[in-house]
Amino acid sequence: QVQLVESGGGLVQPGGSLRLSCAASGRIFSINVMGWYRQAPGKERELVAAITSAGRTNYADSVKGRFTISRDSAKNTVLLQMNSLEPEDTAVYYCYANIGVINYLDAWGQGTLVTVSS
Repeated sequence: QVQLVESGGGLVQPGGSLRLSCAASGRIFSINVMGWYRQAPGKERELVAAITSAGRTNYADSVKGRFTISRDSAKNTVLLQMNSLEPEDTAVYYCYANIGVINYLDAWGQGTLVTVSS
């Protein structure tokens, strides 16, 4: 089994910052991609940011310049630094990992709530 555990969510005022962390544990042979998705009530889940094993990053247009994704491969951890937060960023944020060499597994965290409100 593979588990992804997120932390760092909470309530923040517009313009503030939060840092999300996700740690993977279990039967991890190779992590190809780690990233973050988010979903607000009544909306579809969307990709926020992702980082590959080669260090290539991808961001949603709405967060470019404000969010930064990084990883620590030795610790199987991915971080999301979120700056200049806006009310539109309010959502449950889910950690994601694609794991495997021949057979691939998509793993998801339980989600952490980020609320941006004054």
